[in-house]
Amino acid sequence: MALSLDSEIAQALAPMAGAMADATPPAVGDIAARRALWEPIIGAAGTAQPIPADVQTSEHHTSADDGAQITMRWYTKDGAAPGPAVLFFHGGGYIFGHIGLFDGPVSRYVSASGVPMLSVEYRRAPEHPFPTPLEDAYSALRWLHAHAAELGIDPDRIGVMGDSAGGGMAAALTILARERGGPQIARQILIMPMLDDRTTTPDPHIAPYLLWSYDDSLTAWPALLGEAAGGPDVPATAAPARLKDATGLPPAYIEVGQLDVFRDEDTAYATTLSRAGVPVEFHLHPGAPHEFDSIAFTSDVARRAIADRIRVLKSI
Repeated sequence: MALSLDSEIAQALAPMAGAMADATPPAVGDIAARRALWEPIIGAAGTAQPIPADVQTSEHHTSADDGAQITMRWYTKDGAAPGPAVLFFHGGGYIFGHIGLFDGPVSRYVSASGVPMLSVEYRRAPEHPFPTPLEDAYSALRWLHAHAAELGIDPDRIGVMGDSAGGGMAAALTILARERGGPQIARQILIMPMLDDRTTTPDPHIAPYLLWSYDDSLTAWPALLGEAAGGPDVPATAAPARLKDATGLPPAYIEVGQLDVFRDEDTAYATTLSRAGVPVEFHLHPGAPHEFDSIAFTSDVARRAIADRIRVLKSI
């Protein structure tokens, strides 16, 4: 039996399928075209569901090591008791997206879990290649720890979370924080994370269903890493799949769809963490492509995935 789309996801994708079939995909290396294509889609997906009225936001800033000002958006639920918090990193292949496009998803996580989140406007490649985006993330982590008391959160219960490239960023940040001796991270929640710059050989079984393509990866990783992409000298803080020893990393929740370019690297990363004694919860969703939860949010598989994420957020 061949792989196929989940029937509910296929139904949700149907209105897009015709337009996607008629469109010419951006060429490898064309970052401007990908920004123009994807940012409106992400924005529309983010507002397709109601934004909860019980979540408040405020803007904060911190300075990166090079003096740049990093914008961060703090989301809190009315009346939530002090406790854990999460640093959130948006997706976009490291080359597109910004925190405003993800107001909807982040607000919904906060409303459903009661756990406040700090969404980080990290700088994007290729204008800001590695390690700048990760250093921005680290600056935000240090800021959140330093301001834990005034924000009413427990500094020992700070997690990191992200989807796609944001999931890769969250994973990389746990490795960097381990290298630098802190700040402490209590949990990593990796949603279909982008982890491996060497994923370049197409899998014909999933090729017909890809929303993020191999050509997209062949554009994004060189934007982030330059000529080092795919070579022998990429550190795990840039591509976490390069990690040899996961000892001491925080417990992980990892999920990915079976029809996702990142499937194999995410499965392998769950194994790498497990072999080092790191507690891992891993989900491989059959019939699900990349970002299935924002496209087919009423599907059974998306409802289950969101419920799992909320459960893990509450457990930090």
